[in-house]
Amino acid sequence: MEIEFPFYLLCVVDSLELYQGPLEVEGIFSKWLHEESESNYGAYIPFVGTIRAEDEIEALSFDIYEPVLEKWFNDWVERASKRGAKVKMAHAIGDVPIHTSSYISAVFSPKRRIALELIDEFVEDFKANAPIWKYDVKGGKRIYAADRSTPMDGFGLLSK
Repeated sequence: MEIEFPFYLLCVVDSLELYQGPLEVEGIFSKWLHEESESNYGAYIPFVGTIRAEDEIEALSFDIYEPVLEKWFNDWVERASKRGAKVKMAHAIGDVPIHTSSYISAVFSPKRRIALELIDEFVEDFKANAPIWKYDVKGGKRIYAADRSTPMDGFGLLSK
């Protein structure tokens, strides 16, 4: 079964997918379920991040440093694999309007407890360590969201 997507996929590395603009949640989840349908996992736990309407923003906008994100993600693939599980992630690049999704992740695992623990650890580590720069979009202009960004060693204006 081949699944078609009405959105623009920019990059796929292992189970890391980067898309231009907002994510089509149902299509991505459907694709991931199809990909793992024969894998004999007993638990599938997704997480969806949605842009909230706050501070008069129209959207959030994202820049990603792909080589470091790939390394970060591959470390997680290895961590999950050691527990018999698999992680998948999709993230938006560019503008994502309010009430749409910029981030999706999921854990597939033989047991629910492993999946529950891994999804929590994965999402928290993503928020703290993934090399993704966030901007508010107000009046059509991108404004760096310094107050909601996590400092990261060696990354210029995000350095600790």
